[in-house]
Amino acid sequence: MELKAKYSGVIVPMVSPFNDNFSVDKNAVKTIVNSFILNEIKPFIIGTTGEGVSISAHQKLDLLKSTVDAASGKQPVLAGISGNSIFTSIEEGKVFADMGVSALVATLPNFYPMDASQMANWFEMIANSVPLPLFIYNIPATTHHSVPLEVIEKLSYHPNIIGVKDSERNQERLDESLKLWKHRNDFLFLVGWAAMSTYGLEKGASGIIPSTGNLCPELFQQLYQAVKNGNTELANELQQQTDQISTLYQKGRNLSHSLVALKVIMSMKNLCGTQVMPPLFKMSAQEEIAYRRDMLVEFKNLNI
Repeated sequence: MELKAKYSGVIVPMVSPFNDNFSVDKNAVKTIVNSFILNEIKPFIIGTTGEGVSISAHQKLDLLKSTVDAASGKQPVLAGISGNSIFTSIEEGKVFADMGVSALVATLPNFYPMDASQMANWFEMIANSVPLPLFIYNIPATTHHSVPLEVIEKLSYHPNIIGVKDSERNQERLDESLKLWKHRNDFLFLVGWAAMSTYGLEKGASGIIPSTGNLCPELFQQLYQAVKNGNTELANELQQQTDQISTLYQKGRNLSHSLVALKVIMSMKNLCGTQVMPPLFKMSAQEEIAYRRDMLVEFKNLNI
């Protein structure tokens, strides 16, 4: 039960805030992390929303140190070690452990095709080599691989693999995952499909990992508590509200453009600036002005 107590609940995949010169905006890191801590939310850094595959080793260390310092031990910090070199991922895991991270999160590499055996070997090699607990991260939208549930089930008994964050948008897969792992105290299933947060939690998921939590962490914590307290009506209302907020930056945009829009909205809430890392690029000045104007109207409509 100690595992579930530590990592259950709401984990937000934190954006990586940058200054205009691409250095880490440490003041913005503190602001964002403080908003998480205030709402009893765990930060997950250097993930997809955090543009983890695009930032340099030096930037990662700056971001990590700033996050761990801001969290001050009040919540565990999770960090991504995803990449195409397993040795780089393992080395990062060791360095991150020394810097105060509590758990690591790894995806498959995204270049070569992989079969089930290769996938299992990849995660086993990382889990055998890093000094921290490891979460498997399934996100076919970026890795172009879907980790079969039978592979995850096998890996779930590895002593250093403690859970899976699954962001695949597949209802059948979600239901089967919940059947497999909802009763496990030694392995956590975390819903990475924000629109299914209430559904997943009510069916037995240990937690949720919503990127929109960067904007409204308090709403996702309220949603989690509503499910925990059996208040289905409130949970569904909060699910609908957070879905509407998500559409502000996701609707009609692919991942590359939605992350750009997310930072613009966050800048409107004085959380961070709008700089993103290539291959992402900021909106044109004209586009950003029009988008901000539209968002001001939406903010009033949604009361955010």
